[in-house]
Amino acid sequence: MIPLLLWILSPHFPWQSGGEQEILASVLFILASITDGVDGYLARKRGQITTMGMLLDPLADKVMVTAALIALVAYNPEVVKVWIAVVIISREFLISGLRSIASSEGFTIQASDLGKLKTVLQIVTVVSAILAHRWFDWQFGLLVIPVRWIAIAAIYFTVLVSVISAIDYFVGFWKQIDRASRDRRKSFVLTRRKDAGSTSAH
Repeated sequence: MIPLLLWILSPHFPWQSGGEQEILASVLFILASITDGVDGYLARKRGQITTMGMLLDPLADKVMVTAALIALVAYNPEVVKVWIAVVIISREFLISGLRSIASSEGFTIQASDLGKLKTVLQIVTVVSAILAHRWFDWQFGLLVIPVRWIAIAAIYFTVLVSVISAIDYFVGFWKQIDRASRDRRKSFVLTRRKDAGSTSAH
C-alpha cells in the first residue's frame, strides 16, 4: 500500500480538486493500519507467529509511517514540519536498533502502553494532517470539527509521547541488558570456581 499512498499524495494524482485525493489517502492509511493490527492479532490467536513475520510486521509498520510523514512534509508543511518528522522517524529507528540488540542478547522488551498510545496517535496525526491539507474545519449544522487544529494538536502530542515512550523503552532495555550482564558475570564466576575445584581435586 505504500507506493499507492505516495502516488495519491503526489502532484501526479489526477483528481486533486474536490477532496478525492485527501479522502482516498486517508482511507488507504486507515485500512493499512487496521490490516496491520488484524494481522498481528490473528497470528497470535492462531499460533502462527513466524520469524519472517516478526521481522516484516514492525518493519512494514515503520516504513508506512515514515513514508507518510516524509510525504506530508511536502504535502502539508504547515502542519508537518521537517523537525517533527525527523524526531518521530528517529524514534522509530532508535527502538528498532534497541530491539535488534535485545534480540541478539536473548531477551525481548514488550511494547508498553505508551508505545501503543503512540501508534494510535500516529494514525490520528497522519489522517488529520492529510485532511487538513484541504479543509480547515468540517461543519455539520451546529457541530464544527476543527480539522486543522486537531491535526496540529495531534502531531505535537505525538512528538511528546514518542519522546517519552522512547525514554521509557530505553530504561526498560537498560535494565534488561544490565541484568543479562550480571547473570553472565555470575555464570562466569561459578564456572571458574567449578574449574578451580576440579583442578584441586586432581
